[in-house]
Amino acid sequence: MPSAARATSPATLPPAGLDGLDPSWSRLVTVPAGGAERVERTWHLLDNAASLEALGVEPVGTVLCVHGNPTWSYLWRRLVAQATEAAAAGRPAWRVVAVDQLDMGFSERTGVERGLPQRVADLAALTAELGLDGPVVTLGHDWGGVVSMGWAVDHPGHLAAVTMLNTAIHQPADEPIPAPLRLTLARGVLGRATVATTGFIDVTLGLAHPALPDTVRAGYRAPYLGAPRRGGVGGFVADIPVDQQHPSRAELDRIAGALRDVTVPSLMLWGPRDPIFGDRYLDDLVDRLPHADVHRFEGAGHMIAEDVDYAAAVLTWLGDRFPEGPGRTSSSGDGRSSSTGGGAAATTAGLPGTAPTTAEEAPGTLQDRPLWSYLDSLADSPEAALIEMVPHGAARGSGARRVSWRLLSRRVHEIALGLRKHGVRPGDRVSLLVQPGADLTAVLYACVRIGAVVVVADAGLGVRGLTRAVRGAWPDHVIGQLPGLTAARALGWPGRVVSTQRLSPVLARSLGVETSLPEIAALGRRAHAAMAELPEPPVAEAPAAILFTSGSTGPAKGVVYRHGQLTALRDALADRYGVGPGTGLVAGFAPFALLGPALGATSVTPDMDVTSPRTLTARAVAAAAEAVDATVVFLSPAALTNVVATADELDEAGRRALAGVSTFLSAGAPVSATLLAAAGDLMPGAVPHTPYGMTEGLLMTDVTLDEVREAAGDPSANGVCVGRPAPTVQVRVAPLDEAGRASDAFSDAVGVTGEIVVSAPHLKHGYDRLWLTDRASVRGVGDTTGVGGAAAGTDASSAGSSGRWHRTGDVGHLDELGRLWVEGRLPHVVTTASGPLTPVAAEQAVESLAGVARAAVVGVGPAGTQQVVVVCEGSPAVRRPGLAAADLAADVRAAVLDAVGHRVAAVLVVPELPTDVRHNSKIDRARLATWAASVLSGGRMRRP
Repeated sequence: MPSAARATSPATLPPAGLDGLDPSWSRLVTVPAGGAERVERTWHLLDNAASLEALGVEPVGTVLCVHGNPTWSYLWRRLVAQATEAAAAGRPAWRVVAVDQLDMGFSERTGVERGLPQRVADLAALTAELGLDGPVVTLGHDWGGVVSMGWAVDHPGHLAAVTMLNTAIHQPADEPIPAPLRLTLARGVLGRATVATTGFIDVTLGLAHPALPDTVRAGYRAPYLGAPRRGGVGGFVADIPVDQQHPSRAELDRIAGALRDVTVPSLMLWGPRDPIFGDRYLDDLVDRLPHADVHRFEGAGHMIAEDVDYAAAVLTWLGDRFPEGPGRTSSSGDGRSSSTGGGAAATTAGLPGTAPTTAEEAPGTLQDRPLWSYLDSLADSPEAALIEMVPHGAARGSGARRVSWRLLSRRVHEIALGLRKHGVRPGDRVSLLVQPGADLTAVLYACVRIGAVVVVADAGLGVRGLTRAVRGAWPDHVIGQLPGLTAARALGWPGRVVSTQRLSPVLARSLGVETSLPEIAALGRRAHAAMAELPEPPVAEAPAAILFTSGSTGPAKGVVYRHGQLTALRDALADRYGVGPGTGLVAGFAPFALLGPALGATSVTPDMDVTSPRTLTARAVAAAAEAVDATVVFLSPAALTNVVATADELDEAGRRALAGVSTFLSAGAPVSATLLAAAGDLMPGAVPHTPYGMTEGLLMTDVTLDEVREAAGDPSANGVCVGRPAPTVQVRVAPLDEAGRASDAFSDAVGVTGEIVVSAPHLKHGYDRLWLTDRASVRGVGDTTGVGGAAAGTDASSAGSSGRWHRTGDVGHLDELGRLWVEGRLPHVVTTASGPLTPVAAEQAVESLAGVARAAVVGVGPAGTQQVVVVCEGSPAVRRPGLAAADLAADVRAAVLDAVGHRVAAVLVVPELPTDVRHNSKIDRARLATWAASVLSGGRMRRP
């Protein structure tokens, strides 16, 4: 330990005037030291007990906050303030005690080396002096998280919950500690970086996103203004157990092991940009506390307490888990039940990734036909299960690869057995970095069969988006093709690596590849020959897949599906569109290709770049249709646009192949009647459909081209008609108020505009490690009363036969025929002085004008007084962005006023409207709004 750590000085109160710190919270407490020490020590701590007493309220429990290094109780000032404000507002009162650990902050400088065992004992001595005998919620950050967890495992009778910000509880012996800590611990560096200078403090404070204001930096530095005051900073770093021989290693291992027995409600709030306590430590904590609620704040890092409003998140969680205080059984805000008091076990039912994985471990079985049922029932059939198209759309007999049901069934069985032998276990996460085709299909069904959780993120997210997705899910295994594995290695993606092909030893070592898919299959064949059996099938409640959203409305989110929900999705698609054995399915959207074997259909993905739907041509679709004698075709709107545009390239054979299609589907973004009609011309025997859904729930409603045309004649039309709910789906709206906010009550009243809320058996289970996002998506569950409509009082227990609702983020209304109309996205609602304006109807009116290809309506200015701005993509396209010509601007203003009754402040034109990465069809209105605001305030006229 640096010698300066032995300097002594008494505890003091912080100086007045520190940003955000109320002096009335500070107090000094002298207690007998913990452990083997036989002296008294004086602590500084923040405590709102006096504030609560002045309010005349009794606390329902205590939040015990422990800072890390080199911070102090100042880290928790927002929680102290918000907890006090909440109590003053009549909400449950929480006492917050935020300590300065000895040798840190304004607590006593002891002059004695304090390792982890001593610090845990110190905290226990303090809480005994304070009389904190429960209920206590621990909250820790950095190495304060370890100390707080040490207190938690030692006081089960006092413990109500465990909460934490970025921290770690276990350091694998075969992995180095994070590089910044290794550098600090280097010979000759530790003392200079942590004690002699403020280097360690400055670097830590520099990890905030965005940068901290000078006043806040001064607050953090206040206790450490001289080297004698910084001894504890160096001592804390020196106490990091870098190897098995370190004096604190045994205590760290003790706490880590005991944490697995902690069953009280738990919360982890995480900043993934932390270069020290990254996602691998989060994954370890989730493994030890599988029932925990987890939220990763994209963009936040080590100083998460400054980067985001963690205090509101903690208090919201406490309110959900303990609405009347700890010690009572309560229902959380998302419908989960929790037993919440004094060490009582909290249920893990309903939490992503925590469901039991085998039939012996929990009740509930899969439906009669599990997702892989056709692989068993058609295992002896030589007919094709799927077809892979070679480049340039080669058709049957000219190079297309046919994979029979017999081969696919055997391959799935072999890979499943091989993966088990390789060490893949039920509940393990397996990231699939494989293009659609036979390999991806076989691996996916093999993983599902053995209870592994497949992680699928679209390559269209780009390298940055994929990295965020994969690291966020933190898979145990990665199976990929060479491009994906190269990126995984270069960007440090986690997981044991399997390549889809055999690699040279040199290349395999350079990519960290342990084995290949052919070797896995061979391992499975040997296991089968040795009479090895697959494990019991996973139960319906077991997690099956994490599917990432497109990222078109923010960072891509991992959507968790359980086995029961995937089988319900399969059944919904089969029932609605008659897909089954004998169906030839052309899937220009990868998820539908992967569902082909589950539906018993022969499926094919046409020759295209799946990361860019606009690369799909009419010739490629026709070749794929010919290869499978297609009866069903599914294309994204962006792909369909280019297919229609290249229709003139079709030959007679291609037109004949498309003429055999009986059902055509396009979904993923709004599809115009004109585009659907053009698709109908290409496939004259097909009924064009455009289902409404999202990654969180495919096939919520459905509408045909004829129904779209019928709805277009409705004089009250406002938006895009997406049809009636599917048989097992319920749809409601959460009405908008004057500020454009969605209510927490749900309605099925005719003509009420609000956020669209859906329920179905095939609805997603939740979001992966995004507790706040998941909570927001089900906010208002069960509160469906008081807003009109006979069915508005339907409770959550009957919702879509699933008991779960999902707030889609879309806005729309129901008409008198039960049809749903989509009017736009909730974030894109323009909040004018005369009330909210949903964008779609206005955009449709503008797009009906000559000279306009597409239009976007955005709001510019402060919420509540926003001005309506229309941005048009010209036809023909303009060369550069600018103000619209006077005649076009006048026509646009008249069209919007006539359609929706709002006046337009400005009309702009651009060569092309920006769209999202994956669909290439969803207009990025948020980006346009920012651009329009800049342009109209005098900024440069650049492309948006």
